[in-house]
Amino acid sequence: MKISLNWLREYIDIDLQAEAIAEILSNLGLPCEGIAPFADDVVLDVEVTSNRGDCLSHIGIARELAAATGRPLRLPEIRLEEMDRPASEFVQVEIREPDGCGRYTARVIEGVKVGPSPEWVRQRLEAVGLRSVNNVVDATNYAMMETGQPPHAFDYATLEGRRIIVRRAAPGETIVSIDGTQCALTPQMLVIADARRPVAVAGIMGGLPTEVGGATTTILLEDAYFDPVCIRTTARRLALPSEASFRFERIVDIEKIDWASRRTTQLIVQLAGGRVAQGVVDAYPRPYQPLEVTMRLSRLRKLLGIDVPTDAVLKILTALQFAPQLRDDAVLCTIPTWRSDVDREADLIEEVIRVYGYDKVPTRRRIHIEATAPDSRQKMSRTVGAFLNGCGFYETINVDFVDQAVAEAFSAGGTRAHLGVRDVTRKAGNLLRRTLLASLLEVLKTNVNAKNLPCRIYEIADTFLPTGVQDSLPQERTKLGLVVDGELRLLRGAIEGLVRNIRHTAAVEFVPAELDWAQAGARVLVDGKPIGEAGVFTDAIRTRFDFKDLTPCGAELDFEELLKLEGEAVRIKPIPRFPAIERDLSVLVAEPIAWAQIARAVQDAAPAELEETRFVDLYRGKGIAPGAKSVTLSLRFRDEDGTLTHETVDRYQAAVLDSLTRAVGAELRTL
Repeated sequence: MKISLNWLREYIDIDLQAEAIAEILSNLGLPCEGIAPFADDVVLDVEVTSNRGDCLSHIGIARELAAATGRPLRLPEIRLEEMDRPASEFVQVEIREPDGCGRYTARVIEGVKVGPSPEWVRQRLEAVGLRSVNNVVDATNYAMMETGQPPHAFDYATLEGRRIIVRRAAPGETIVSIDGTQCALTPQMLVIADARRPVAVAGIMGGLPTEVGGATTTILLEDAYFDPVCIRTTARRLALPSEASFRFERIVDIEKIDWASRRTTQLIVQLAGGRVAQGVVDAYPRPYQPLEVTMRLSRLRKLLGIDVPTDAVLKILTALQFAPQLRDDAVLCTIPTWRSDVDREADLIEEVIRVYGYDKVPTRRRIHIEATAPDSRQKMSRTVGAFLNGCGFYETINVDFVDQAVAEAFSAGGTRAHLGVRDVTRKAGNLLRRTLLASLLEVLKTNVNAKNLPCRIYEIADTFLPTGVQDSLPQERTKLGLVVDGELRLLRGAIEGLVRNIRHTAAVEFVPAELDWAQAGARVLVDGKPIGEAGVFTDAIRTRFDFKDLTPCGAELDFEELLKLEGEAVRIKPIPRFPAIERDLSVLVAEPIAWAQIARAVQDAAPAELEETRFVDLYRGKGIAPGAKSVTLSLRFRDEDGTLTHETVDRYQAAVLDSLTRAVGAELRTL
């Protein structure tokens, strides 16, 4: 925001040099980015944060300086000589979208003479970065830079039906803005229309057909309040930024709109002549309700760590026009209408200290940093990460939002229960994800496109599960998601190893189950309790992510359940003294037989010397009858009291084969 010192001094008597004023503003939280001479003036470039729209004007900056220096604020005196004919005979205003337009005022000025502006007006506008157009347009720009409220002047003769309608644009409507931009409007955009067509993009820019020009004799002056989100969205979609939209996006003072309209009218008459219609047409569907906020003095002192005298607190809040009322240990403040950034106790405390002076808060030369041990969640995250890294997995970090199509692929019941944000800043990806798998598949797709294979990835993050209760927030649950580009058994092995790395004696089972997103799925059980699910992604999901020659697998585990596995004491066994004997068996079984059935049959006949049963390979093809498959498994036998003989292991193996034959109809495969 560029501030002319000559212009600023019209509202506050301050004889300080530009550097001193810049320092005061910086201490108030409005740092000065530059000081530059301009003719006989000096211009300050003040950085204004997005929550301080009230400071995007010379009066706003003067108000801050008045509070800091104790000098009085001087506002322009407004006197209008109005004719007998009321403004309501010239125009009627209708607000059809009160959510988008909180207030709209219209004044009419007859008999204006459009021409060049006086030198002093042109010089001040040029000092703050605006070019001179004509005396009427310059008056509106001057008023905007003075008050912070953007007005707009229409050529009244070009408006049809003597009506102003604030509404959403109709599908297919267009408008040519005053800078010549052809704007294709959408129903999400707010427009100012006459009885037939849009005449302005609300809060952003007027239309070319209603622009004030040399032939204009009657002005309709608009001053209004528009929804900041609506203005910001429209300006970006149309790529049509303006000084007006910049201010509406940061919230203007809805209560001072009529005052600003009267001030703009005064300037137009001063520069272009004319007669003002009596009164104003003021559409104000939802009048502003004053906001009161209480600040505890004890809380102020505790938060700041210093003792600010009560008299100083009251003086500062009075200077900022918060109308403080002392009530025991508390101060009740009525928030000025231009301070939309203040709505809680902490905001008032910030106001006190920034005026009182941050330099009065003592500092210490030494900073004490206390290191704390990681909590259980951090420890578990490290444990999981270290183990999965050892298995070839890489961690990913993704945003918590997914788009509609991806959410539907993992939600059989649709996405109506998903919590999302309004589509104002993101054209897609505005639904909070219920699963991590979709985000991981996006990462896998990127790696597949880059031919970065094999690819094994995981993520630990929150998911947001609908509760089923209307108007309630979703349940936030931390999950561990895993995706691989290989077979499901690779994923299963990683999960089994991870669980046993946390609890060595845990029994891990994969129980077949129907999953919405998997063509072959399973529930993951640990000691009989479900902790997640795993499976091979369906063809529909593969098509959605364009995996043509790849059938990825995924799993999602409840991180909270993994935390519950901790706490078991680790038992250390001595290194075996005697060697083991391993036997590989290839058996033919029917296609529907699952590995769990085979492992159970082996366990039923297993002697105490059977140390481990391990899956090796699966084969279908030449030499195998249709409807059958060959499963290769490895058996490891060891006797802790002596060396096993092959004759003994032969008997063990025969017992296992007999159990397999009886339980699953297995046949020993021979060459």
